[in-house]
Amino acid sequence: MAVKDEEDETMKTMEYLSLVSTVCSELESNVGCGDKVLAEFVIDLGRKSTAVEEFDAMLKENGAEMPDYFVRSLLTIIHAILPPVSKSQNLMSKNLAISDNREHTKDIEREIAEEIREKEARSRDRYRDDDRGRLRDRDRDRERDRDRDRDRGRDWDRDRGGNRDRDRDGDGDRRRDRHRGREKDRDRETEIDRYGDSRVKPRQRAEHDDDDDDDYRKAGGTLIPRDMVEKLAAVVSLSCCFVQLNDFRGKEGLVHVSQMATRRIANAKEVIKRDQEVFVKVISVSGQKLSLSMRDVDQKSGKDLLPMKKSSEDDAHRANPASGNQGPRMRTGLSGITIVEEDDNVPSRRPLKRMSSPEKWEAKQLIASGVLSVGDYPSFDEDGDGLLYQEEGGEEELEIELNEDEPAFLQGQTRYSIDMSPIKIFKNPEGSLSRAAALQSALIKERREVREQQQRTMLDSIPKDLNRPWEDPMPETGERHLAQELRGVGLSAYDMPEWKKDAYGKALTFGQRSKLSIQEQRQSLPIYKLKKELVQAVHDNQVLVVIGETGSGKTTQVTQYLAEAGYTTRGKIGCTQPRRVAAMSVAKRVAEEFGLYRPETVIKYMTDGMLLREILVDDTLSQYSVVMLDEAHERTIHTDVLFGLLKQLVKRRPDLRLIVTSATLDAEKFSGYFFNCNIFTIPGRTFPVEILYTKQPESDYLDASLITVLQIHLSEPEGDILLFLTGQEEIDHACQCLYERMKGLGKNVPELIILPVYSALPSEMQSRIFDPAPPGKRKVVVATNIAEASLTIDGIFYVIDPGFAKQNVYNPKRGLDSLVITPISQASAKQRAGRAGRTGPGKCYRLYTESAYRNEMSPTSVPEIQRINLGLTTLTMKAMGINDLLSFDFMDPPSPQALVSAMEQLYSLGALDEEGLLTKLGRKMAEFPLDPPLSKMLLASVDLGCSDEILTIIAMIQTGNIFYRPREKQAQADQKRAKFFQPEGDHLTLLAVYEAWKAKNFSGPWCFENFVQSRSLRRAQDVRKQLLSIMDKYKLDVMSAGKNFTKIRKAITAGFFFHSARKDPQEGYRTLVENQPVYIHPSSALFQRQPDWVIYHELVMTTKEYMREVTVIDPKWLVELAPRFFKAADPTKMSKRKRQERIEPLYDRYHEPNSWRLSKRRA
Repeated sequence: MAVKDEEDETMKTMEYLSLVSTVCSELESNVGCGDKVLAEFVIDLGRKSTAVEEFDAMLKENGAEMPDYFVRSLLTIIHAILPPVSKSQNLMSKNLAISDNREHTKDIEREIAEEIREKEARSRDRYRDDDRGRLRDRDRDRERDRDRDRDRGRDWDRDRGGNRDRDRDGDGDRRRDRHRGREKDRDRETEIDRYGDSRVKPRQRAEHDDDDDDDYRKAGGTLIPRDMVEKLAAVVSLSCCFVQLNDFRGKEGLVHVSQMATRRIANAKEVIKRDQEVFVKVISVSGQKLSLSMRDVDQKSGKDLLPMKKSSEDDAHRANPASGNQGPRMRTGLSGITIVEEDDNVPSRRPLKRMSSPEKWEAKQLIASGVLSVGDYPSFDEDGDGLLYQEEGGEEELEIELNEDEPAFLQGQTRYSIDMSPIKIFKNPEGSLSRAAALQSALIKERREVREQQQRTMLDSIPKDLNRPWEDPMPETGERHLAQELRGVGLSAYDMPEWKKDAYGKALTFGQRSKLSIQEQRQSLPIYKLKKELVQAVHDNQVLVVIGETGSGKTTQVTQYLAEAGYTTRGKIGCTQPRRVAAMSVAKRVAEEFGLYRPETVIKYMTDGMLLREILVDDTLSQYSVVMLDEAHERTIHTDVLFGLLKQLVKRRPDLRLIVTSATLDAEKFSGYFFNCNIFTIPGRTFPVEILYTKQPESDYLDASLITVLQIHLSEPEGDILLFLTGQEEIDHACQCLYERMKGLGKNVPELIILPVYSALPSEMQSRIFDPAPPGKRKVVVATNIAEASLTIDGIFYVIDPGFAKQNVYNPKRGLDSLVITPISQASAKQRAGRAGRTGPGKCYRLYTESAYRNEMSPTSVPEIQRINLGLTTLTMKAMGINDLLSFDFMDPPSPQALVSAMEQLYSLGALDEEGLLTKLGRKMAEFPLDPPLSKMLLASVDLGCSDEILTIIAMIQTGNIFYRPREKQAQADQKRAKFFQPEGDHLTLLAVYEAWKAKNFSGPWCFENFVQSRSLRRAQDVRKQLLSIMDKYKLDVMSAGKNFTKIRKAITAGFFFHSARKDPQEGYRTLVENQPVYIHPSSALFQRQPDWVIYHELVMTTKEYMREVTVIDPKWLVELAPRFFKAADPTKMSKRKRQERIEPLYDRYHEPNSWRLSKRRA
């Protein structure tokens, strides 16, 4: 074997030398330079190139301009001996193809289970110790009462007979002191657990000075209100004062001027005087010196404003009195971030910013003139330095750079080593369909800008001073009436567009009520005639593909037929749905039809993501006897992963039955994937459909669609029309234009009922599309691709297919998802055409050429797994022990660069180690049904002590937009929304909304009054409960940070650090990752503030690239919380950001730009 390897290596060397010689000869004859080094460089470029265009571009980049024929000849010679190195092959290295290791995952799970058991035992011990401590406290109080009674007797004896008992009492006190000191040592941990910090009881300190001084000096603590009244016994200087502690005879502490008040004080004598009684708190002990604070204690009530928090993770540290005060303690938390114990002492007040002299002067003038009241500046200090509650700017400019150190398992494969291009979703990027999609995106943006400009013009035309007619005792005729009309212009646009009023009218319908019984409805479905054949097919085949048109009854009836056949005796029947709403509605319908209620579930409808999480816990799905993957043609990312997992599972479980249902014609692909299994077809009612193409490509497909609708309405026989468009904005615009054009045709034209369909439309409006059109009228349904397979509309004879749809596409280079208008596939085009043949013979008008259909449309749609972020999918598969992602049996494997991008993100979050294996943090992140950044954010909040608030914020984010802004009350809605704004950002604003709703006992009317969607808040409440149950399962602490918003913002930064942006001196912001220009959305709480550094949740592309859900951060947190992703720039060198910023010298238009240089002047 060794000899053969040597021979192969020798042969490769000979071939390479021959290639170098050939390339040298070609270069000599064509370029005139046959240098060997140059030839080897050209060969290296050729190996890296897969196409002539790429090779030519690389040569031009290196200054080599060569004829096209010579470039092609060179590349052919190079590839004949040395084939090109494919990027996909380069990525398919051992780093990504790590062998599956389920034992590693099981080891982590065992460690987590052991931690949970330890926490439970520690919790039981703490409760037991608390009970014992309460009993000891009761006995100690009784003993103290007896001692007090004896002391009174001795005092009475001393008053009559002098001090004869003094020595005896002293000995008794010393004996009691020793006894109680030992008792206190035994009970110190219990005391700490009970009070949550290291404070000691004040009454014990008063009676036992020496012992309590030692304990107090070791542990530190807070004086409780009753015993916090102190006498000022020393001199008050400019920068400090000394406080004599009443409970500690002979003890004094120092209060620095910075610890006297929350505002800045120049002279201590301004706030404190000699012999003044104050409340203080001990903040540090150094030998015999005490450092005190007044600002952390309410000077009126004596309440501690910053009580120490208790965490189950650091009980042992705080319970150790011998640890002393050695500065801030640091520990590594569950989320992998370093936690400084000093964070607990961070002031809860918002940071302050000192006012400049002009700002202070301006504020004084405004208050003095009566324009503003002093109450408008609650923290304004007239005699001091004038402080306002504003976000404090950075003390010094901190330069942050990306950490380009690559982990071992991704060496040479991250974005720092290779150029990650966006995912290709266009078969022909230069074709007519691609050009039409780009033009339509530009037109949508232009229409949106025109609409916004019209609204601004209308608002600018409104007089600003509408109170003058009311203040004027003798206004001119009509002025008051005009002012009253103008007051409501900004508030009352119109309730509903005219086309919607005409289409829906005032009476709402809720679909057609069937006169048939439930049993008769079931028997009328096409699948009922094939009931026996279907059950027999499931019995004979372990895997079965069922194909049936929408409305055939396969979703609701197949599970019931199998339950009636006895499959529920061996386990449950599970059916997955791509959408949560569909799963809930179908489950409700089947429950009504099945008519059987039991304590245990026999038929379970769920989302495909829920089944995936069940496999994570039970990889054999032992509770199920049948699994049905419904609507498989939609190819969601969860469905594709389930395909691979269930394909492996049916080999291990011969008793499990797997059914895959689809409404499209791609049954052969499903069958081929699942071991060439049988296909069961449910015949539907289909009629011939005539396909019509355009002769020339349509540049504006929206306008062409409207023209086609009018042509059909005016010239074709009766029959309803179905028009496919891409989204809500496009549909509303089309309906408005169609209504106006019909209105312009006059009353002699038959009426056209315009009905839109999209997911955001209320269900009562969507149900109108199922109502038949009245005699003499025609309806046109304008829908998204939801009408391809998910809806069945009777009466459709004409289908207009522009050939486009919106798809969610992930860009690994920019790290974000975006909705893009893309051409549909040939399978989708066939599905759309089939909608015209359900009631009778129909026509399909395709607004593209036949050549575009054959050459520019892919045969099938790009599955979701090949075009979205794979972070959660990769994490879930790693948690299942599937490390070899490249060898996993996907039906359509994702691109290697998408997997690299996902694993790079997981590594930065700490979910993967240097070898690409799952960490303990990653395993816990996989337990939450959240994207990895949200999971990391939640686990970081446990360490930081703010998990209660982060739970609420995550739940609010998951529900989408919670505010609604009706067009007739936009100004009022904006005013109500502004009341919830928090200066820290939008995440805290969402928290404020939920807390306000909670304070009103989750009231529905409160939501209506504040323009908040009650359905979204209830959904957030459900999500919060679900997350709370998972945290309770793993014994994760749920703690509140109170008003310490710094902890909350740190937790958010720990998860979304790669969504950070810095203020651009020119305009807007720039992201730190790609230096991309972005802007704060106008609806954000920070839109008017524009802080220097922010974190955003997502980017939305409308007229600009807007950041949504923005929060202010400190740049130091990026390096502290994400050391794998960020690093501080070298202060001795110029940062990359500064190197990219070029300063253009000023020059006039009469000279060249470089004419100012001295070299030019000398010339």
